[in-house]
Amino acid sequence: MTTTSVLPASTHVGAVHLNVRDLNGTAAFYATLLGLNAATQTDTDVILAAQGRPLLHLHAAPDLPRAPVSRPGLYHTAFLLPTRADLGRWLAHAARLGLRIGSGDHLVSEAFYLSDPEGNGIEVYADRPRDTWTWRDGQVQMDTKAVDAAAVLASAGIDPATLDGAHPFTAPQDTTVGHVHLKVGSAAQAARWYADTLGLDVVADLGSAAFLSWGGYHHHVGLNEWHSAGQPAPSTPAAGLAGVTFHTPDLGTLRTHLAGRADMQDAGDHLTLRDPWGNRVTVAQR
Repeated sequence: MTTTSVLPASTHVGAVHLNVRDLNGTAAFYATLLGLNAATQTDTDVILAAQGRPLLHLHAAPDLPRAPVSRPGLYHTAFLLPTRADLGRWLAHAARLGLRIGSGDHLVSEAFYLSDPEGNGIEVYADRPRDTWTWRDGQVQMDTKAVDAAAVLASAGIDPATLDGAHPFTAPQDTTVGHVHLKVGSAAQAARWYADTLGLDVVADLGSAAFLSWGGYHHHVGLNEWHSAGQPAPSTPAAGLAGVTFHTPDLGTLRTHLAGRADMQDAGDHLTLRDPWGNRVTVAQR
C-alpha cells in the first residue's frame, strides 16, 4: 500500500510518552538500562534524553491499574543505536546487569528485547546498512532469526569471556527512538488509518501485523494484533502508553490533508489525533 505524500520523507519518531505507576523507579531503570539523563524532572514528570535528545517522557500515574496484555497500546518502544559496535557495548552492559533478554535478527537490523518493571516492551537495536536491505514490489524483506551475539560483541571489541568486567554504557550521540510498535484490534484497519492519516507507506504486510514508514525506512510504526485481536479502544485509563510524537520539518501538507477533521487538534507547531484504539498521536514541527 503506497500513500499520497503528506509528510516529508525525513519525518521520524520523537519521544514516547508513558504513564507509569512508579515514576522514580521507572526513570531509574531506563537511565541505567540505556545510559539516559533526566533532562527534566519534577514530582509528576521525567523527561529522559540521550545527549540532549528527549526519548522518553514519563508521567506519574500511581493510581492507574497495570494494563493487561490484551489491551491495545504499546507493544514496544524501539531504541535505535547508531552502530553495531554501540549495540555490542550495550549488550555487554545488559549482560553485566544480569538482564534476561530476547533477540531477533530481522535482516534489516539486529535487535534485543526486554520489558521495563511495569511491563512496557523495549527493543534495543542497530540497523544494517540500507544498501543491504532487500525490497520486492515495495515490500522490505524482514525475518526473525537468531542473533549472533558473539559477533555483535566482537564488533565492539568485546570478548564474551570478559563480560564480568565493567562495561559502563552511556547512550551515544544520535541514539533515537527508531520506531514504535503498537498493539491494535485489527492490523489491517490500523494500517489503513496510519497510511490514510499520516501518509505512511505500508512496507511489510504480514496479515496479523503491518509495518509502515516514511522515506523508505524499514519501519517507523509497527502494528500487531497478536494479543489484542478484536479489542476496541479501551474505555478506562491504565498505565502504559500515553502517546507518541513524530517530528517533521513541515506540517503544511498534513494540516491541509487533515483540514475539517473533528478529531484533529491544531496547536500551531503540532497536530494531535487519536487512532481508532485511543492512542494519542502528535506530529510536531521541528
